[in-house]
Amino acid sequence: MANEEKERIVIPDENGDEHLFEVLFTFDVDETEKSYMVVVPVETENDGDEEVEVFAFRFEETGDQPDDIQLYPIDTDEEWDMVEEMLNTFSEEDE
Repeated sequence: MANEEKERIVIPDENGDEHLFEVLFTFDVDETEKSYMVVVPVETENDGDEEVEVFAFRFEETGDQPDDIQLYPIDTDEEWDMVEEMLNTFSEEDE
């Protein structure tokens, strides 16, 4: 198994339908002690030419297992600005 194996996560939508997402990256903010996750839908994997819709969530570990997490919507402009800054950094490293 390759080390490049991407982490995937299933996230239900508001209708309860489950969707598979690929985790681009996660990061922690020391000042607020909050963790964030940036994901893209697996169904829309592309050749790199198209714009891909990116989703971001704040998350907390809720159990002993790494997969035991609770996702929360990002609802402040400050958090979105931080996520966008991290996404820009991630995109630059990827080129």
